Amino acid sequence: MDTGAIRRRLALGMAVLTASGLLAVAAPGEAQAAAYCAGRKVRTLPFSTGTVLVYKRNGYVCAVTLPKRPGTKRKMSVSVQARGGWPVVDEGRYKYRAGPVTVHAGQRCVWIKGRVGRGSVSSGWILC
Repeated sequence: MDTGAIRRRLALGMAVLTASGLLAVAAPGEAQAAAYCAGRKVRTLPFSTGTVLVYKRNGYVCAVTLPKRPGTKRKMSVSVQARGGWPVVDEGRYKYRAGPVTVHAGQRCVWIKGRVGRGSVSSGWILC
């Protein structure tokens, strides 16, 4: 039995667990958003009262709005519109997030909007 290989595997496993734990502590909102949207994160759109996280996978674009201070119900929204299409919107009074909303954009540009309370962000046409 190769004890060196066993030690390397244990060290790699420990490194992965440590890194995932640090990610969850350092950015709990982002770790949660990754659970709602499939794909890789392609944009972070920060604004005064929150952040919109944008993910992309196989032509689909997904977005989630996260408040800076979760836990209090307030008006939140997230919107994704592929060029030439209608926006897909999730709007309401939420404690932790608005969304996720997903559209099939293919190779088209998308326009992302997010709002938490009085703060908001609008991306313009991106991911072209």
